[in-house]
Amino acid sequence: MHTDPIRYVEPVFRPPSEAESLILPLTDGCSWNRCTFCEMYTAPQKRFRPREQEEVLESIRACGAAFGGEVRRVFLADGDAMTLSMRRLVPVLEAIRREMPAVRRVSSYCLPRNVRNKSVEELKELAALGLSIVYVGVESGDDEVLARVNKGETFESARDALQKLGEAGIKRSVMILNGLGGQALSAQHAANSAALMNATQPEYLATLVVSFPKGEERLRGGFPGWEPPGVLGLMQEMEAFISALELKRTVFRSDHASNWLVLRGTLGADKPRLLEQLRAAIASPETAKLRPAWARGL
Repeated sequence: MHTDPIRYVEPVFRPPSEAESLILPLTDGCSWNRCTFCEMYTAPQKRFRPREQEEVLESIRACGAAFGGEVRRVFLADGDAMTLSMRRLVPVLEAIRREMPAVRRVSSYCLPRNVRNKSVEELKELAALGLSIVYVGVESGDDEVLARVNKGETFESARDALQKLGEAGIKRSVMILNGLGGQALSAQHAANSAALMNATQPEYLATLVVSFPKGEERLRGGFPGWEPPGVLGLMQEMEAFISALELKRTVFRSDHASNWLVLRGTLGADKPRLLEQLRAAIASPETAKLRPAWARGL
């Protein structure tokens, strides 16, 4: 008989910044799960399905009883808990507040399409109940790149979702995939991704390097001729991306284990320093402080 407070279906994913959070699954898998660059939810046991509401509420009650006031953060899993309706999300957030009163932050992954059928007023209600931040895998602001990788989103759909979330007071942590456009579409990927960030001014921005531990066949099926930019090409793309950014106050991180060159700062204050680091590495890659290949976690 299952006795743990929470039933997990492996593998379980969460953003690096949620390392100290209680992982609370509201769904298994990802409701879209068609992106050709993503391998996170391709395991047979991760087929998408919402959890039964009673199971979720019982898990919250059990965690409250087991951990008392120790839990400060909760991450709503799996791939996009925000796909659930307000009818499902509101009781979950109310239960977290009731059963784990020490929680100060609730977060979730969020696909732009998850926001399409939620009004700003509904998002404000979720924020008032404790939903503080969502992680939005935008991946690119370029419509051609997005279509080639079967993201199912556009510049416009991502912009609208990010603007609604911002208006509702929910912080946005946006992810862009360095190298996703390959060599051929690198320039437009960088330019349009920067344009999307400039239009929405997210609170947090992170770049990861696209990688394929299980091989590139899935991506190449819809993106014939895709070729990786290489380390120098990745840095040149990043230089173009950051050069085009006009952000007022966004915490920027390019320090995920997939990144060759670690960059951290606040944009725009640190834009000159970040560009200086990039240009120095591009000019002399043999002496740059790049992460060794063996240390890159993919």
